[in-house]
Amino acid sequence: MARINKRLLPIKAHFFFFMAAMGPILPQLPVIGKQIGIPPDIMGYIYAVLPVLYVLAKPLVGFLADYFMNLRKLIFMALIAIMTLAYAGFYYLPNEPHAIDLNETSVQWTVTLTQEPLHCPPEVSASDAYCQATRQAQCSQGNNTFQTLIVAPQSRADLSLGSNLQHGNDSYFICLTELTPAIYWSNTSFDCQVEYIASCIYGSGMFWLFVCLLFVGTIGFNVTNSISDACCFDLLGEEEQSKYGAQRVWGTIGFGATALLAGVVVNLWTSDAIKSFTPALIIMGVFSVLDLLSVSKLKLPKLGGSESIWKDVWELVRQPPIVTFLFFATMAGIIDSFIIYFMFWHLEEVAAETGYMADIKLIEGLVVAAECLAGEVPFFFYSGKIIKKLGYVHCMSMCFFFYAVRLSLISWIPNPWYLVGVELFFQGVTYALCYTCIVAYASAVAPPGTSATVQGLMAGMDDGLGFSIGSLIGGIMLKRLGGRESFKYFAIAAICTCVAHIVMRPLSRKRQYLPKSGYQVPAGQAENELKPMNTHELPNVY
Repeated sequence: MARINKRLLPIKAHFFFFMAAMGPILPQLPVIGKQIGIPPDIMGYIYAVLPVLYVLAKPLVGFLADYFMNLRKLIFMALIAIMTLAYAGFYYLPNEPHAIDLNETSVQWTVTLTQEPLHCPPEVSASDAYCQATRQAQCSQGNNTFQTLIVAPQSRADLSLGSNLQHGNDSYFICLTELTPAIYWSNTSFDCQVEYIASCIYGSGMFWLFVCLLFVGTIGFNVTNSISDACCFDLLGEEEQSKYGAQRVWGTIGFGATALLAGVVVNLWTSDAIKSFTPALIIMGVFSVLDLLSVSKLKLPKLGGSESIWKDVWELVRQPPIVTFLFFATMAGIIDSFIIYFMFWHLEEVAAETGYMADIKLIEGLVVAAECLAGEVPFFFYSGKIIKKLGYVHCMSMCFFFYAVRLSLISWIPNPWYLVGVELFFQGVTYALCYTCIVAYASAVAPPGTSATVQGLMAGMDDGLGFSIGSLIGGIMLKRLGGRESFKYFAIAAICTCVAHIVMRPLSRKRQYLPKSGYQVPAGQAENELKPMNTHELPNVY
């Protein structure tokens, strides 16, 4: 009968409850932004700034935890509480859909004019429903281009405005926002590029409330996540670091279980295409309370401990293998960020095209459950053995190859249900294995007393710089190319990264001095790297 390691129970419980609290809400953050009318490029800008902020926040929190040694546990618990309260604030965001729905930042309409458009009356922009029922459009007929506003049918009736535009089966009111020379309407059909109204995005209190809550909550999550990893490696010690995945897997189990639960409950709670996130927020709150209880029993590590920590880390990052690894960790972050932030955005576009919006939250819950319970769980459990067998180099090459396959399949899905199968088979061999490879490598090469700093450095390149670049590029691509084409180009980037990784890695196979003694070389390295060595010389593990 397997014996339970009581010493590691608190960290397992923390991972489970912490990630279970995040399961209902974390994958939905971009979708919440989309639902309140934020276009994809603006979401990309927001997510590009976010990683910079939490990379700055991590050393600040580490300093506070070191300086106020007796308050470390209180600081940790305060982070969890602040994160939970920030995400709970999404309850106050409205759920009403825009009267003129746009899946992309702009959409090309071919319209039929029933009456000549005039200059916009003042009651249009003065209406309380202006931002919720109006879109701007640049229309063209022949050589003439003019700026307009298009008012949705509901508000058109409320403002006693007649209809003068036909698109599909709906009648709209269109008016000119700029005085133009007289236009001769040669025919009644022309094209309009329908877009979001910029003032309704940046001038909206709802937008800034969303940004503030997103920033506070996500910074709290990432800092807490970083401290959790450092805590886990500290509890495991030098001899058992390969068991990290077996601890972290409980977070995956919790995340997948509550994501599925929230998807089912939200789907039952509201049957409309626009879903209420209230049940998801309640589930998050319950598990956050349980996490606070588990953290109260947790023995936290001392963050840092070397008197010359910056000197030791500088000596480390000067080594060519470390620089190479940091570069590819950043590439992994770029790919991961695009999948994390924009996969559900693309999924909802596919659902809208294929008529599956009524079941979208159930599908999204099943996608996350497939990712976590069937994809990540086995790979987190066996990641230590896989890395020992293949080595860090081959693991990273394999991850980039499967990232390319995964991204290609996401771009291809004919309807939302196909994504469940894609994520079931590819989340583990990409995200779970790649993440474990990065944090395990950081722990393996860190000089004594610098583990938290080196972990922060690796995380800063992966989910800091990498996430920032990926979010920015991804948002712009989604705006200009749409979901399918964007995922296709990211797949090409992933396979190019895989080839570059295979080509570059032999350059760093020679022995390198890394200031850490007692390191055991993973199995699978070249035989000449497994010969006895003194404690001050470490072979290149990359």
